[in-house]
Amino acid sequence: MSVEWWLTYLLTTIILSLSPGSGAINTMTTAISHGYRGAAASIAGLQTGLAIHIVLVGIGLGALFSRSLLAFEILKWAGAAYLIWLGIQQWRAAGAIDLNTLAVSQPRSRLFRRAIFVNLTNPKSIVFLAALFPQFIAPHQPQAAQYLVLGVTTVVVDIIVMIGYATLATRIAGWIKGPRQMKALNRVFGSLFMLVGALLAGARQA
Repeated sequence: MSVEWWLTYLLTTIILSLSPGSGAINTMTTAISHGYRGAAASIAGLQTGLAIHIVLVGIGLGALFSRSLLAFEILKWAGAAYLIWLGIQQWRAAGAIDLNTLAVSQPRSRLFRRAIFVNLTNPKSIVFLAALFPQFIAPHQPQAAQYLVLGVTTVVVDIIVMIGYATLATRIAGWIKGPRQMKALNRVFGSLFMLVGALLAGARQA
């Protein structure tokens, strides 16, 4: 893979990571409710899920999901249901939230596991990676090394973007003073989760 091709991929993955999705919504929600430490656990979970997808694509399962309607549908509906469930939980969250104590009452390990599932149950991610990676792979060069470069680039870019989302969200959290504002924000993010879940349920294989 040439430097020019890598820079092209870098630009592509930056644009895609900046596009708000379930991962960004999860990161912002966690940052507002649990602060930087909770957001760090969430981001780590998202990257774990992303790394698993990258490995699956590397060993050929991405092609399976992109060609198997049944596999795509099962993962699609599981992801949609999970995101909608998260949205309902966020919508029903209490309005009065102490951001300092909530991080203690909710273990970061739970936030980590939740974030893993957010990414793992997103079939669009693995299908997209399966479609994108071959465009930047040179057949006459070692495949593993190229997948490693693309995978590391994808994860590093996504970490940086998610940190940006978390920072933005924590600054917004500082402006929230009363239960009414927090309840409204919970409903906004809950609605976004449910919207992403609904869009995921409506996705169709190309």
